Amino acid sequence: MITKKLRQELLTLSPSEKTEIIQLLDGINKTPKVVGGAARIRNTRIPVWSLFQSHQMGTSDLDILEAHLDLTQTDLLNAWLYAETFPDEIEQEIAVNEAD
Repeated sequence: MITKKLRQELLTLSPSEKTEIIQLLDGINKTPKVVGGAARIRNTRIPVWSLFQSHQMGTSDLDILEAHLDLTQTDLLNAWLYAETFPDEIEQEIAVNEAD
């Protein structure tokens, strides 16, 4: 039932919106016992919130990529898109991790 509704909604998206959804589904994972269940890049232990926080603080994509050699520019684009799509989730993750 959910799949049927989702399929109907996906068919109404523009090509660029569909591309964004594919990137989200392909590049971001969430697993309950990995990095506290936070959204993370592919099958790494690098949470989106930490990359986004660095980005907000002015760290360039190049500097982030140099610090995380296993990431690609596509991974960062997926992270920025995820953070833009789910800003409340990312801000909450940042707040929780700053409090620790």
